Amino acid sequence: MAGTSSESQYVTFSLDNEVFAVPVSVVREILDHEEAFRIPNGPDYLLGLRDVRGQGVPVIDLRLRLGMTKTQKTQHTRALVLDVPIGEKTLTLGLVADRVYEVIPFRNEEIEGAPDIGVRWSSDYIAGVVRRNGGFVVIVDLARLFSGAEVAMMGSANRIAATA
Repeated sequence: MAGTSSESQYVTFSLDNEVFAVPVSVVREILDHEEAFRIPNGPDYLLGLRDVRGQGVPVIDLRLRLGMTKTQKTQHTRALVLDVPIGEKTLTLGLVADRVYEVIPFRNEEIEGAPDIGVRWSSDYIAGVVRRNGGFVVIVDLARLFSGAEVAMMGSANRIAATA
């Protein structure tokens, strides 16, 4: 058990041909992708609300949020239901992924800082990268991915769901 404190568990998933990861500690569950209840006047990446065990959960197309093309639903498309700590609040949301792979450990020393150039999306949202199987796994900084205004908007979406 000597090495356990120097590694963390991550859920890996793909968007297009890129592999991403989020800490397993924020993943509540992984569901098949279903169409969400559309919310008028939301940003394009907010697909709408989905009922998850009696809770209205905003669903995000992470590909659109990162400036990629819209997700095309396939038999492998999944929604990761996440509880993301942001400040003193917890934001519950669903992230649509093209495919979810596995839970894997990364040793802390394997995680490199975010590159400043050469990526299609803003590196502000990258907590780090890990070299794996000849490529990279990008660890998403979920708290920085969603600004205060977006958190407030999603809170509004949750209130709408509660009154519907």
